[in-house]
Amino acid sequence: MKIGVPKEIKNYESRVAVTPAGVFELVNCGHRVFVQEGAGEGSGFSDDDYRETGAYMLPTIEAVYAMTEMIVKVKEPIAYEYNLVKKNQIVFTYFHFASSRELTEAMISSKAVCIAYETVTDSEGTLPLLTPMSEVAGRMAIQQGAKYLEKPIKGRGVLLGGVPGVPPGKVLVLGAGVVGVQAAKMAAGLGAHVTILDINMKRLRYVNDVMPSHVVTEFSSVYNIKKHIKNHDLIIGAVLIPGAKAPNLITREMLKEMRPGTVLVDVAVDQGGCIETTRPTTHDDPTFVIDDIVHYCVANMPGAVPYTSTLALTNVTLPYVLKLANMGWEKACEQNADLRSGLSIVKGEVVAKELLEVFDLPLV
Repeated sequence: MKIGVPKEIKNYESRVAVTPAGVFELVNCGHRVFVQEGAGEGSGFSDDDYRETGAYMLPTIEAVYAMTEMIVKVKEPIAYEYNLVKKNQIVFTYFHFASSRELTEAMISSKAVCIAYETVTDSEGTLPLLTPMSEVAGRMAIQQGAKYLEKPIKGRGVLLGGVPGVPPGKVLVLGAGVVGVQAAKMAAGLGAHVTILDINMKRLRYVNDVMPSHVVTEFSSVYNIKKHIKNHDLIIGAVLIPGAKAPNLITREMLKEMRPGTVLVDVAVDQGGCIETTRPTTHDDPTFVIDDIVHYCVANMPGAVPYTSTLALTNVTLPYVLKLANMGWEKACEQNADLRSGLSIVKGEVVAKELLEVFDLPLV
């Protein structure tokens, strides 16, 4: 198979979908890999690194799309790429369709085969291709939140860990999934007082067992959310419904209950956000303020640490890329339920049930 690895062109996205080690594995299996020049530089891989492992280097993104049968990316195609995607071409990447009707309609029109990293589900019901980036985003959420709590950036002026004689900051985490647990771990490590909410008692029991005593768990409800937002300094939105839009757990009206300078980090922004006032931001303009509340809503948080993120991502995606390349998408999806769960749009037809519901599309 001819496999294309374009350079990511989304704002401040420096990850790359296949490392030189991945190229080596694919070439050894008899495939040809076409990499856009400069695609790996942001993650620390030079064009020569790719050439040495057998990649063909192409000068433009247009050439990569035109030459290949399967495109392997990190982030969803943006508007410039819509017309580059070819009929019957496999596109394997993070799509997060639920947050963009425009992207969904563009991929329907392309008649490509779109397989979404974020909905690939293994036999244990976990999301193996989303997990490593959720781990990165969860940890980064505290790192960024702590920074934006500083007064010069319109935060409350709170040091999360406190100092002797001064109590630590308070962090509220909405959701005890991978993002929420990693965020709680980082916040606890800084010495903050952490409250984590979820409706899954099994997850809350797990958090209660593995976290230190200054991380407390509570069942998530509108009442408990309203209670806690009044006195917490940093609030992390970490709710995920695979393939569907995240629910709004914090409304615009609830912002008035928070103290000025409270920071909201909505990690669910890729799926539409779990805060009503969320709108996607970028690394060069990451925050905005509404009702004196600082919002951090960067849609590709792991892109800021591309070396770590690329290695973490490609560790888990490469086996699936190999299956698709070795078997073709139809046989690979027929024989692998996990890959089949990633199928979102196939040759103009939406096949993901959650996506049909989000956009009220007819079932085919």
